[in-house]
Parts: sequence; C-alpha cells; structure tokens
Amino acid sequence: MALTLSIQTGGTVSIYRQIVEQVCAAVSSGRLKEDEPLPSVRGLAEELVINPNTVSRAYGELVREGVIEARPGRGMFVSRRRQIYSAPERARRMEQAVTSLVSEGFMLGFTPEQIREEVALRTKAHPAHAPSKGSRTNPKGGAR
Repeated sequence: MALTLSIQTGGTVSIYRQIVEQVCAAVSSGRLKEDEPLPSVRGLAEELVINPNTVSRAYGELVREGVIEARPGRGMFVSRRRQIYSAPERARRMEQAVTSLVSEGFMLGFTPEQIREEVALRTKAHPAHAPSKGSRTNPKGGAR
C-alpha cells in the first residue's frame, strides 16, 4: 500500500487534520491511485497508536470532501477525481490557503520573493503540473 502517514503530537495541527492533509497530498501526488483501498479505521488507528474515533473523523471528512468513498462491506477507497465545489467555493478555499501560507511565510521571516520562489518551485515539481499522455488540462480547475 502506498499510504504511509506520519503523525506529530503536541503541535498546532490536530491529529485528524494531519491524516486528512496527508491523504489529500498522497492522492494529489499520485501516490494513492483511484480505487486504491485505504487501511481500515481500526488498522490505521493501531498503526498510528491513536484513537479509532480520530481516524473515523478524518475518513468522514475525506468522504465529505470527495477524496475517498465508503464501499459497504469492503472499506474505504480513493474516489475518482472530480470537481465537487463550485467556482466561488474553490476561489474561497484557495484564498484561505494562500492567506495562511503567506502569513506563515512572513511569520517565519521569509521575504515576498522567497515565498513566491518556493510556491513556483513546488508548483513546478508537483505531479499534477505535468498532464499525463493523452490528457487535457482544464483551465477552470477541473481536478482537485
């Protein structure tokens, strides 16, 4: 299985949020593929030595976000990539994420140019940046 999670306790990001963010990152980078199964709630909780309710909460949010889907009797699987948000909601979410990133960058002492360079570097290096053979990009943001 391509899913390896690393949880940090005592930080500012809750454990369930860390799970959500790492699963989203694994899906968007292609480390987790469409229809790939995720560990069971109990299995992941035991692996991470955390409460199963925490994993259940993270999985619930991932289902609501359309990243994974529950298949009765079979478990959780990575969903087919599709756009579930309206254009205004996507813009709102992007604005929130960028504002957070810029604030954190300034708080850490980075200059505006350093922040722009890091974003450009990460954007270029991200697997979603280069479309696969035969695929077409959607300038309106058709994929997560």
